[in-house]
Order: sequence, then structure tokens, then C-alpha cells
Amino acid sequence: MDYIFQIILFVGVGLSLNQVVNLIYRLASKKTNTIHLRFLKSIINVMIDIVVIYSLVQQFEITKDISKALLQSGTLIVAIATFAAQHALANVISGISVSASKPYNVNEKIRVIQGGTVIAEGMVMDVTIRHTVIRQFNGECCIVPNSIMDSAVIINTNYTENVGNFIEVPVSYESDIDKAIYLMKEICEDHPLTIDTDKSSVTVSNFAADGVTLKTTIWTKNLNDSFRACSDIRADLVKGFRQNGIEIPYQTVTVHNGEKP
Repeated sequence: MDYIFQIILFVGVGLSLNQVVNLIYRLASKKTNTIHLRFLKSIINVMIDIVVIYSLVQQFEITKDISKALLQSGTLIVAIATFAAQHALANVISGISVSASKPYNVNEKIRVIQGGTVIAEGMVMDVTIRHTVIRQFNGECCIVPNSIMDSAVIINTNYTENVGNFIEVPVSYESDIDKAIYLMKEICEDHPLTIDTDKSSVTVSNFAADGVTLKTTIWTKNLNDSFRACSDIRADLVKGFRQNGIEIPYQTVTVHNGEKP
């Protein structure tokens, strides 16, 4: 019965300490929910578990003798454990590096590129000692090891104060180009989410087979505003050009049924 009581006592102490750490984290995260806090919480929880398990083992003669024998051959065990868990240790070390350099934070939208390929894109939901959880725009969650996050290219628009996005629209050669430029600039300036409109200009960026391409930059405060503003402006451009007789060229297909006229 004493053994059972000691086991229950140590398990209870471990759970209580972890709950205290989680409580402190929840209180601190209300002020700033940075990856430092999440990573530190994970490290402390693991350390508490290790200390509690080791202390519990030392309470019994059988397990105490086994632990002493293991400690006496500690060099070999450490070498074997290091080799077996090299990927896990690499993720932990990379997690420390990511936490220190802060290339991204929780609730920030990022794009992870490795070898020229986008492997994950979305909102950072969690950062642990092993991996980073990224919720993609389709609702799926990517669990990316920290070793990949530490070596990949991270595109984080939150690093910049404002976000710029290009909008291009074709206009037929028969349309009034000057009028189209004026309407495009006016529509962009009138949208409530656009900023720094005095810095933006509408230019003719390209000649195509069926018309010219007008191009401008839409500046907003953040990425969410950019998506919304660009969507609304594209729709307003179609309506505005149609009302003012400016043609947006598009391809048509004529099908002949083989009958002679």
C-alpha cells in the first residue's frame, strides 16, 4: 500500500506542477502570445515529467538499483539514445533557434518554402518543442517539424508595416485608355481599406494581342484587408468599365456545324 501511495503522490505532484505551469502560461498569453511562451511551457512540462519520474524511481530498491546500473553505463546509453533520437533532438534544437530568432509568431500568416516548393501556407496555431502547427486556408493543419522550419524560407507579411498587392486588368485597343486609367485610379482610391493611395499610380504594363494591360498596386494595412480590397476592386472595375463603355477583351469561340450558308 505504501508503494501505491507513493506512486499516487508523485503522479499527483507532477500533474499539479504541470497545471501550475499551464495556468501561468494562460495568464501570460493574455498579454502576449509569443512563440517564446509556448516553447518555454513545453520545455518546462517535459522537465517536470523527467524529474518526477526519476524521483519516483529512486523511491524503490528494485528500480533504484536498475537506475544506478543505467547511470554507471551512462556514456553508452547517452550515445545510443542520441543516435536513436537524433531527429527528435534536431527538432528540439531547431525549436530553440526558431524561438530565439522569431521568424514568425502565433496567429500570424506565413508561407513556408523549401527547395522552391511551398510546403505549407496559413496561420500559425501552435509551436511545440518538436513541431509547428500551421492551419491552412482550406481548414487542414500542417504539422511541420521545427528542423524544417529552421532551414526553410519563411515569408511573413507581418514583418512589414503595410501590404502591397498588384492588380492587372486588360483593356481593348479601341477603348479610351486615359479614361480607363482615371477610372481604375478612382476606384482604388475610393475603397475604404486602401491606404497610401497618393503613392500608387496606374501604368500601362504590357501590350497583348487583344489590348493593353493596366497595372497598379493596392496598399492595405494587413494581408486580410488586402484579400478583401483586391476582390472588391476587381468587381468594381468590371462594373465601372462596363458602365463607361470600356471593353475588357476576352476570347470567344465560334463553332460551325458544317452547313453551307
